[in-house]
Amino acid sequence: MTRPSPWGPLAVADAHLHFFSHHFFSTLVSQKPGLTIEAAGAQLGWQLPTREPEKLAATWVRELDRHGVFASALIASVPGDEGSVTAATRAFPDRFFAYAMVNPRALTTGLPATFSEVRVACLFPAMHGYSVQDDCARPVFEWAQTHRRAVFVHCGVLSVGVRKKLGLPSPFDMRFSNPVDLHAVALRYPEVPMIVPHFGAGYFREALMLADQCSNVHLDTSSSNQWMRYHAGHLTLREVFRHALEVAGPRRLLFGTDSSFFPRGWQHGIFEDQARALYKIGTSEADARAIFSENLVRILAA
Repeated sequence: MTRPSPWGPLAVADAHLHFFSHHFFSTLVSQKPGLTIEAAGAQLGWQLPTREPEKLAATWVRELDRHGVFASALIASVPGDEGSVTAATRAFPDRFFAYAMVNPRALTTGLPATFSEVRVACLFPAMHGYSVQDDCARPVFEWAQTHRRAVFVHCGVLSVGVRKKLGLPSPFDMRFSNPVDLHAVALRYPEVPMIVPHFGAGYFREALMLADQCSNVHLDTSSSNQWMRYHAGHLTLREVFRHALEVAGPRRLLFGTDSSFFPRGWQHGIFEDQARALYKIGTSEADARAIFSENLVRILAA
């Protein structure tokens, strides 16, 4: 399966797709008295999933087929929802990689047995109020090292659109958002792939510094990258890719869209913008194949 691109037919795997399951919505509405899942769906204008994650997975398979995307990450976007993404990956093992959010501050020992089929543990330090250097986070990296898994660490600006739309508070703490905080940890676990999404989401310089110092750090390209407006001067997507390629190289960039809900579905416009930017700066077909699919498969399919 391939998708049209400036280089011709291109295999595409999305490294950043949120799996908004029934459990995800149940968790959100429980945080606002009187709010029901049905009311949340009407307020958002979204199609709500059934209780069976396999059915939502099947909907995503049809959507990805429509766009010529052969594989994708599925991110469980609240702690405790790893069962949804592992059920989805069991139903379609050749299409999905299970990612799951974990709050290290809530762990009593290591990661639970429910993480046995998870490929990537997702950390959101600003959301849960800790530093990745804190002892509470160590079991996550130990798990990844022992089981040959990867760790996703959200850095920079964190804005959860669905929380805003539902009027839920977002008491995040950006003191814990700097990619530089990951430096000592990445050096301590050199065999663990670390993924920093959105090019650092506003900490682009720091993300590049981290990637330059730690060869196990990968940058995910996902979303519309609106963080570029925080930079002095006129930073463009072409310049972002040019700098990232100069520092990290083509084998440590992971294409992603940050797709999440229906009826919007897969955000093909993000693919088009990123493919165009990479083509315009002279990216070779071989490097495009690496960025748009091969890197993700290499680090997660082992």
